[in-house]
Amino acid sequence: MASYTKAHLDELASKNYPHWIPIRHGLGIETFGMNAYRRNAGEAVVPEHDESDGGAPELFYVATGHATFSIGGEEVDAPAGTCVWVTDAAATRTATANADGTLVLAIGAAKPGEAYTPDGWEAQYLENES
Repeated sequence: MASYTKAHLDELASKNYPHWIPIRHGLGIETFGMNAYRRNAGEAVVPEHDESDGGAPELFYVATGHATFSIGGEEVDAPAGTCVWVTDAAATRTATANADGTLVLAIGAAKPGEAYTPDGWEAQYLENES
């Protein structure tokens, strides 16, 4: 049995939602959450959401391209290589791509002091994929 799993982002990409790459689900990761979003200029590269239910912080890493985040109503410029650490779980966050091919990794864990447990929310979106 191999001690690692290897997959290209394109192999992990959702067929029904090609801008969304459910990395945690695709690799069977159970210790933290991780997704990637790939969009073109003017498109929402990170869907609007908050983490109020779980209370966890969230890290975004702009791997390629350029994005503008809106976090709790404040705009944050984020060219490639930028990390955005959102500590307020209740803050609504979203990001818009400023360049074609912008790729943003979203990494989540548990509320400080608690263990991460996958809630499997992505399964509802992946249910009808072939």
